[in-house]
Amino acid sequence: MDRQRRLILQWGVGVNAAALALAAGAHATVPTLAGLTTASSPPATPTRDGRHDFDFYHGRWRVQNRRLRRRLAGSDDWDEFEATDECRPVLAGLGSVDHYVTAWGGGITGFALRLYRPQTRQWFVYWASDRDGVLEPPLVGAFADGVGVFEGSEAHEGRMLPSRATWSRITADSVHWQQALSPDNGRSWETNWVMQMTRIG
Repeated sequence: MDRQRRLILQWGVGVNAAALALAAGAHATVPTLAGLTTASSPPATPTRDGRHDFDFYHGRWRVQNRRLRRRLAGSDDWDEFEATDECRPVLAGLGSVDHYVTAWGGGITGFALRLYRPQTRQWFVYWASDRDGVLEPPLVGAFADGVGVFEGSEAHEGRMLPSRATWSRITADSVHWQQALSPDNGRSWETNWVMQMTRIG
């Protein structure tokens, strides 16, 4: 009887260990919130309240653009053009809306919507333009040490690829923004759009 009990106990321990291993393995392949790469643990929730992180951008801006003509094709040809952007707060500060206008490429009017979720302390950034009227999937992220990194996915030649936007070099009257795509699930990145913003007025 003692031997049977030991066998049963050993079997139970083995089953529990296998279940834990399977759970750990499944957890290791759960996509991050940005839908970019696999992670061994869930994305850490920012510890600070970042609802005012985009307050610096309220107002009107002159935008110097550099946009890669062909993405993920080994190209080094860039279009350079100017635009204006105006940002105003919405939802009592839990969001902001941009109105982006350029004459480049026959004229583009763009719309950016940023929404802050206090529960996760993350920003969700959406974009649409008059080219197609489609609200693109959000880039999700937060600011740390004066730099904002926002990740998600973007359509490119029939595939959804990891996308990243970074805000940096922030002063009272200027800010740098750039966008990149990854063809290999985050192992390498190609910057395809750079904006240097200067405050108007």
